[in-house]
Amino acid sequence: MTDQNQALPTQGSDVNQQGEQHNHNNNQTMESLLKEQELNVDLPQPGEIRTGVIASISQSQILVSIGAKSEGVVSGRELDQLSAEERDALKVGQEVHVFVVNAEDANGNVVLSLKRAQEQLSWENVEKLLENDEVIESKIIGFNKGGLIVGVEGLRGFVPSSQISALRRSQSTGDTPEQRWQKMIGQPISVRVVEVDRERRRLILSERAASTESRQSIKERVIEELEEGKVYTGRVTSLANFGAFININGADGLVHLSELSWDHIEHPREVLEVGQEVKVKVINVDREKKRIGLSVRALQEDPWRSRVEKYSVGQLVEGVITRLTKFGAFARLEGDIEGLIHISEIADHRIEHPKEVLKEGDVKSLRVIRIDADQHRIGLSLRKVDSAAFADKDFKLLTAEFGADETPEPASDETAGESSSDKPEA
Repeated sequence: MTDQNQALPTQGSDVNQQGEQHNHNNNQTMESLLKEQELNVDLPQPGEIRTGVIASISQSQILVSIGAKSEGVVSGRELDQLSAEERDALKVGQEVHVFVVNAEDANGNVVLSLKRAQEQLSWENVEKLLENDEVIESKIIGFNKGGLIVGVEGLRGFVPSSQISALRRSQSTGDTPEQRWQKMIGQPISVRVVEVDRERRRLILSERAASTESRQSIKERVIEELEEGKVYTGRVTSLANFGAFININGADGLVHLSELSWDHIEHPREVLEVGQEVKVKVINVDREKKRIGLSVRALQEDPWRSRVEKYSVGQLVEGVITRLTKFGAFARLEGDIEGLIHISEIADHRIEHPKEVLKEGDVKSLRVIRIDADQHRIGLSLRKVDSAAFADKDFKLLTAEFGADETPEPASDETAGESSSDKPEA
């Protein structure tokens, strides 16, 4: 018994020792696990974005508490990238997003970047804008030869010229990018994100995709705003046998073939080409039928006016009969200048048709009785060539032809007598 009783305490002592050892090992394992877990949670990783609180601001660095045991540092080149306005906006205690550049530098500091954090968040935001197909209200901040630069979420987005709205493109006049786009910097613009490539730093935007105004509604609005007689700058959009379509302020107007040039042309391509910028005058706006009538030649000097300046009412001219019609005859005076001899101005007696007196090719002395510059018409008369009503004018014109220096010689008594006897009675 004694041996057995003595043995029992020995076994109990071993059990206690084993239990104590087991508890000690468990405690060590839990502590190491907790420490490891704590390190894993708090240790910042390069490339991640954290939300921190500004602890201090100095000229050389900004300290940001990001949950680690030591604060992160924004300094050096990262600090230089901040503008004066951005630095002034930062305050101690302010919550900010930071990008972890280095988890531990040579001095044991966590290196942070405010700029890179903002850039990463911006790319994430524009990806969401693309996914949600949202319209963004922004401003034009620059341009290049291919289109416009627009700021979105702190990034520079590109709007290719093909994605610029028809209205804005119609206002982009000039031969160089500076002439077309410079005046638009600072203007508001609505765009949609159509492509995001973060690796290539490529952000493509579209104003056309953001436009809620249909082509028809644009035309209706432009028609209401157009003023007849006013001059606009437009761009040729298409050519047809009967004329050219010019886009002004987002709506197409028609320049009829007869309104393209004072010279005779067979097709608009002789004077215009698609894409060409041209000034036009609004000559008609039909708001009911939604039609815009334009003219190019109305802005050109009328060559007809300069050619007929040599003619005046009452003047005697020589013309070649070119056509005979029921209402009169046409006579060519010079070049392509033609005048009309109305049937009532052909003879002193009544005639039924000009062919009773005239035939094509006849060369006749004619009297100018009317000049209508606006309608490009000259009225001529055959029966008034010898009219006494124009005798005084004929004498003055004849005198002018001789010239002021050619003074007639004094008449002899014999000549004077003949003149006196031949003088018609009053």
